[in-house]
Amino acid sequence: MSGFADQQARLLVLAKAPAPARVLRRLVPPLTPRQAAALHMRLTADSVRRLAADAPCPARLYAAPDTRSPFLRALARRHRMPLRPQRGNDLGGRMHHALAETLAGAPAALLIGTDVLGLTPGDIRDALAALRSGRDAVFVPVADGGYGLVGLRRPRPELFRDVPWGGGSVMAVTRERCRALGLDWAELPTRWDLDRPADLQRPEAGRLLDRGWRTQAG
Repeated sequence: MSGFADQQARLLVLAKAPAPARVLRRLVPPLTPRQAAALHMRLTADSVRRLAADAPCPARLYAAPDTRSPFLRALARRHRMPLRPQRGNDLGGRMHHALAETLAGAPAALLIGTDVLGLTPGDIRDALAALRSGRDAVFVPVADGGYGLVGLRRPRPELFRDVPWGGGSVMAVTRERCRALGLDWAELPTRWDLDRPADLQRPEAGRLLDRGWRTQAG
């Protein structure tokens, strides 16, 4: 179905509890595990504030490993977002579960993470517009070869099964899957995510880092 109203769609934010040594591990070093966890909290709060709180459609927060994190519970309350548990054996499984659960009652859904600082509110609007126009899927590629946003109008488990998550071929594999499925998909401009120590030097990252962390990262 195309032509849905934006308010009928849903924006899903996948977020992890900020446990040291379990988040932003590629940034350790130069950051310590505790600094990485603190930065993860800032990234998550910033993503929800910038992209979800004022989105053109209602948003949900999907938490890992479960919904017991005081930080994620407080964030969901502050922005009046439903808090749901992530379910699945790997990242692809968790992404598919969140999208499939949501699409059971909504005509379209967008899913984002919390480390794509280059993602903008305009990307959210443009992604919804692509699905509203009848596209089967929409993606925002990121510079390291993955993607920072995926939007669907119906569940597509094949897009998330046996994908080399964390590698540089995620978007290439996804394009191959879309072609094999005969999907009509859109790609928005490429953005960047906070994935490598060099990314800590970007101005957008600098506003989330204190002076001491920035010195260590440089």
